[in-house]
Amino acid sequence: MTLSWIRLKALLIKEFLQLSRDKLTLAFILIMPIMQLILFGYALNTDPKDLPLIVIDQNKSSFSRNLIHQLETSNYFKVLNQSYGEKEAITAMIEGKSLFILNIPSTFSQDLIRNQKPAILLTVDATDPVTSANALAVAQVLKYTGLPHDFTGPLTYLAPREPAYDIIVHKNYNPEGITSYNIIPGLMGTILTLTMVVVTGMVVTREKEKGTYEQLLSMPVNSLEVMLGKVLPFVLVGYAQIAVILIASKLLFDIPFLGSLFLLFMTVTLFAGANLMVGYLFSSISNSQMQATQMSVFFFLPSILLSGFMFPFQGMPYFAQVIGEFLPLTHFVRAARGIMLKDAQFGHIYIELAKILIFLLISGWVALKKYRSTLD
Repeated sequence: MTLSWIRLKALLIKEFLQLSRDKLTLAFILIMPIMQLILFGYALNTDPKDLPLIVIDQNKSSFSRNLIHQLETSNYFKVLNQSYGEKEAITAMIEGKSLFILNIPSTFSQDLIRNQKPAILLTVDATDPVTSANALAVAQVLKYTGLPHDFTGPLTYLAPREPAYDIIVHKNYNPEGITSYNIIPGLMGTILTLTMVVVTGMVVTREKEKGTYEQLLSMPVNSLEVMLGKVLPFVLVGYAQIAVILIASKLLFDIPFLGSLFLLFMTVTLFAGANLMVGYLFSSISNSQMQATQMSVFFFLPSILLSGFMFPFQGMPYFAQVIGEFLPLTHFVRAARGIMLKDAQFGHIYIELAKILIFLLISGWVALKKYRSTLD
């Protein structure tokens, strides 16, 4: 068999022309590297700063105020201005509004002056050990550097060779810092996203490629019935996947499950529905399964990188956090971790569920409109 350069040239020209006409594939080839560069270069940060901190200052002295100021100026902590009691602070931590609670006792300044080395309590949400690690290290360093300029004049004798006070760190929800505790709840969301979006993204395009699409259009069903008939079976698939993950995570990693199984599956229902609507939308506007898969990748990659599953959400720049807030995986990860590790109740995660529901309704409405346009 001889190689004909003329025939090869003709085939190459044909393929390049075909590629140039496939705008979606061309965009995928050109935009994907740029998107990855931006996400990995700007949005991902394993050293998050400005982490939310609740301060319960029972001393309210110049010493306690200076300590709080030192924590803020370290750039690792952002003190929430709202006043919290201990019960409200714990609730805020379960809801994910705060990662740290600093409790300064009422005798802090008196014990300092008496050189009695007072202890302050720093409670940490340890569900994500990576997020809090550097901030905890900075807080420990401040024991040596936080108050020295206060110890002047008659207080010179307090200038410490050792720390003037001690910080007792209490790690909630994951005291041993086991990574799998943090990964498994988020992994459920990523698996559901991949399955629901990619598989559902092919349900209509498969009909088009097999030549059965005309039969679907001729059936005595409306577009809403077609959509529900296509996506609802995959909700059961999502239930099966979550059940397998929960059983395997308990047997293999001994992952704790502190919350309500019913609440978790209610969250799974909303989340699976949101991703199914996205997949169905991609399926409706695509001409081939390849195009639907490419669109699914465009949705899946930002979801997994900007949701807080792999990298600390608080470490991302503001624009990345804004994008992340629009992704259902972000809110599922927060809700699932809250239910499994913090025994979060509906009142703690209802905002996350509401955001998933809004995404589901909007994406479902758009998908329905796009499918209706194919019927006309």
